[in-house]
Parts: sequence; C-alpha cells; structure tokens
Amino acid sequence: MRTGSEPSTARSPLRMRLTLSVWGMLWAAFGLVAFVWTGRPGWATACGVLLAITVADFCLVLRHIRQGPHYQPGRDIPPYEPDRGGTGRRAR
Repeated sequence: MRTGSEPSTARSPLRMRLTLSVWGMLWAAFGLVAFVWTGRPGWATACGVLLAITVADFCLVLRHIRQGPHYQPGRDIPPYEPDRGGTGRRAR
C-alpha cells in the first residue's frame, strides 16, 4: 500500500553532523587559543561562543545517536490520510 522506498533506504545525517561538530570544535578551540595569545579579546569571545555552540551540538548529536533508531511503521500500516485543510469536522 505504501509507495516509494523512503523507510527502507533513509539515511540519518547524524554521523555527518558529529564529524562537522568535531571539526568546528577543533577550529573554534584553535581560534580561541590563537586570539587569546595575540591579545584580541573580541575575536576570542566570538570563538568561545562558537566553541560553546559546537560543544552543545556535539552533545546533542551523541545523545540522538545513543537513543538508536526510532519506530518506523511497517509495510502493513497504511499511510495517514492527508490534511485537506478543513476545520476538523467532516461535512455530511
């Protein structure tokens, strides 16, 4: 009853996000150290904020990876009826 192959071929972008967040953490930490060392507090603050954001994203992605796959309906479950934009009551 279902059409398409989305449930069986869908891929999660979490591993890519994990890699990008590690890459961002490395560059933000490098920038933070470099700008503190050269005495540029504005840029060091910006790198520190960016480092905090990438660490938070890293933790969130790890949490989602550890949760594992979520429930996906099987082939015997029909798709939901599409929303027709009505008021919620059926016209008779």
